[in-house]
Amino acid sequence: MDAPPECSGHSHDHEHQGDDLGLSLRPQIDLPTVTCLNEEALNMGQAVLKLHEERLSAEPFLRSQEDDPELLLYIPFTEAVTVTSLAIRSVPPPQNDDVPVAPPRTIKLFTNRDDLDFETARELEPQAQLEALPPQHFVEGTIDYPLRPAGRFQNISSLTLFFPDNQERDDDVSTIITYVGLKGKGSRQKRMAVEAVYESQGMPKDHKVPEGEFGMHQGLSRESEFGD
Repeated sequence: MDAPPECSGHSHDHEHQGDDLGLSLRPQIDLPTVTCLNEEALNMGQAVLKLHEERLSAEPFLRSQEDDPELLLYIPFTEAVTVTSLAIRSVPPPQNDDVPVAPPRTIKLFTNRDDLDFETARELEPQAQLEALPPQHFVEGTIDYPLRPAGRFQNISSLTLFFPDNQERDDDVSTIITYVGLKGKGSRQKRMAVEAVYESQGMPKDHKVPEGEFGMHQGLSRESEFGD
């Protein structure tokens, strides 16, 4: 017999920021380059990557555009990291806010992808998919969802969270999130871009190299590496 949903697949995080799931990875997040598609206002996605001690605060919050539940949160890191768990918290907005909202329900996780849009995220197979519990399951703190298979989240340079729906299952209700937390460990290997020429003849000026760490082009490539 399957375990009841309230007892399996997650743990409750009370006051501690470090446990057997690891330490908070917020220091390793490259906050200035965090982006979120379909956020109601600029930098809302950055704002919910709060310090662990601020995780229970209701504001600031991330909310999707009105009448559209989808959110796509891109989280790059300053070094290679291993992510062991994800925490999501949502509480209602101020009472004078009349925009209908609901906490996220489905969470799809992608690693090392800086090129995702909504169409691609809907069709692409994620590294993992979670079904979030409703907030009333544990109002005193946050819920840690272990990421499995663990090997898919080792030594990664970025993590993208796709929220396609919410607990209301209504496309006209916006999604609200008040905290996103990641636990794991860093590698202390800083990210850097290394340019390498693979052809015996020809000059770099003869080739157009796509922007971004992971762009590749015949003749000249720009690779993402981690070094001391």
